[in-house]
Amino acid sequence: MRVAYQVKLINGRLVFAPPKREKERDVPLPARVAEALKTHADLFPPVKVTLPWRTPDGPPLTKLLFFSRNGGGPVRRSDFNVFAWKPALVAAGVIPEPIKGERHQAAREHGMHALRHFYASVLLDAGENIKALSQYLGHSDPGFTLRVYTHLMPSSEGRTRRAVDGAYEAMGPKSDGPETAQER
Repeated sequence: MRVAYQVKLINGRLVFAPPKREKERDVPLPARVAEALKTHADLFPPVKVTLPWRTPDGPPLTKLLFFSRNGGGPVRRSDFNVFAWKPALVAAGVIPEPIKGERHQAAREHGMHALRHFYASVLLDAGENIKALSQYLGHSDPGFTLRVYTHLMPSSEGRTRRAVDGAYEAMGPKSDGPETAQER
C-alpha cells in the first residue's frame, strides 16, 4: 500500500498534507487487511473529498478516501478516538468508562497513535528488522526507531534458545551425545 497523503489539522482546519516526515512510502499490505478494506469499500464506497493542500489557504486538492464521516467529509483523528477506539478500549477493560457527561481521559497511549505502536510491536515480535520497520513507519533514521521501540523487541534469550533448538531440530533424531563415543 502506498502512503502518499494524510489528513492533518492545522489551525482548526483540515488539509491534505504529505505523510509523516514528508516521506511517501510503500507498506506491505497483509492479505487479511486487504480483505477487510475490500469488504469495507463494498459496504461504504470511497468518497471524493476536497481539502486545501498543506495549509488552510492552499490550493484545493481532491482525493478518494476509504474512510469518511456520515456527511461525506474526512474522518478526524478525534472522531476515531472518541467514537470507535476509546469505546473499544472501555469494552475490553483497558480504560475506565468516563463519568456520564464527561469525555474519556486524554492520553496519547489510549489514542489512535497506539495503533502505530501495536503495528511496530507485532512486526518486531515476528522478527522484522529495524531498518524495514523504520521505513514503514516513516522514520528518517532506523536509530530513532530502535530507541523508541527497543522495549518491544523480543528478548535475546528467547531468540537464542529458538535458534539453537532449531539447529538441533534440523539435524534430525540422530544423537551425537556421549553414548556415541567409541571405546578404546
